[in-house]
Amino acid sequence: MGAYILKRLLLMVPTLFGIMLVNFVVIQAAPGGPIERIVAELEGRGVEAVARIAGTAQSEMAGTARAAGEESVYRGARGLDPEFLEELRREFGFDKPWYVRFGEMMWRYLTFDFGNSFFRDRPVIELVVERLPVSVSLGLWTTLLTYLVSIPLGIRKAVRDGSRFDVWTSTVVIVGNAVPGFLFAILLIVLFAGGSYLQIFPLRGLVSDDWAELPWYGKILDYLWHITLPVVSMSIGSFAGLTLLTKNSFIEEINKQYVMTARAKGLGERRVLYGHVFRNAMLIVIAGFPGAFIGAFFTGSVLIEVIFSLDGLGLLGFESAINRDYPVMFATLYIFTLLGLVINLLSDLTYVLVDPRIDFESREV
Repeated sequence: MGAYILKRLLLMVPTLFGIMLVNFVVIQAAPGGPIERIVAELEGRGVEAVARIAGTAQSEMAGTARAAGEESVYRGARGLDPEFLEELRREFGFDKPWYVRFGEMMWRYLTFDFGNSFFRDRPVIELVVERLPVSVSLGLWTTLLTYLVSIPLGIRKAVRDGSRFDVWTSTVVIVGNAVPGFLFAILLIVLFAGGSYLQIFPLRGLVSDDWAELPWYGKILDYLWHITLPVVSMSIGSFAGLTLLTKNSFIEEINKQYVMTARAKGLGERRVLYGHVFRNAMLIVIAGFPGAFIGAFFTGSVLIEVIFSLDGLGLLGFESAINRDYPVMFATLYIFTLLGLVINLLSDLTYVLVDPRIDFESREV
């Protein structure tokens, strides 16, 4: 197992490098950038306003903010002083070739030095740490809710395979899987958050404005009150896969010889199901928990955070892409990719912990 872990860790390096390189090159070809934004601000608000905006880049001259290429000629900047534009290029680091900027960025990322945001005038790591609890909360609660619903439902469907209950529940979860989470979020807002019908749940934020003044139990209830609709919106599309996986795992185990032997010995159906079948059938389901968490953490959270005004990493990345805030964009991509690779390794190791019979040493990485 030690050799397998070492191989996987070594494989993370070129994988991470390749992902960052591909995205870096794509950004090179994308139109627009921080300098074009400053030029637009200059034309709309005057030189003083732009000088103030551009001043935030001066602290980033040697940082990881040198993260994307800029055209040598900027649209709408023909009437500006060329020396001023060249100074902006030097401040943002765009006077160097793209491969030099990429190398400097990756070298600093090795020590988790992500530099400062172009337009927020704050260290990127502070922005990420500030937004991380929101995204972790959404991912964790979504995963827990999905498991709490899907596992009992999958077991029930396996026991009653082919019945009317099995058919209509399959229809419900498949339809739920087909509905995008953001559309379901809008529906919940209309129904329960002051839309056209009821106003039971709040529409914005993770906690109320007076959260700090509430007693400890009030803080918990207020937090759960705010998180309900976002979590339900993100979970609706996750039930189908896990439910059907649980059902198929149980059906496969139920048809094995040891189950028939246990029944022949006179054991009750409940003891056979939960004393023998459950332990074996749940191996793949339990071992997939890390992967399910990282999936909920990464996918579907951007629009949910935007809809419910939750300041998480998804919303941070979206705003950074819109504003061409390259240090934040590439830092979040680096962190997400690194976390994904580590979680995938932990997911494989979880299989071994749950079922020691699995041997990754004999497999090719």
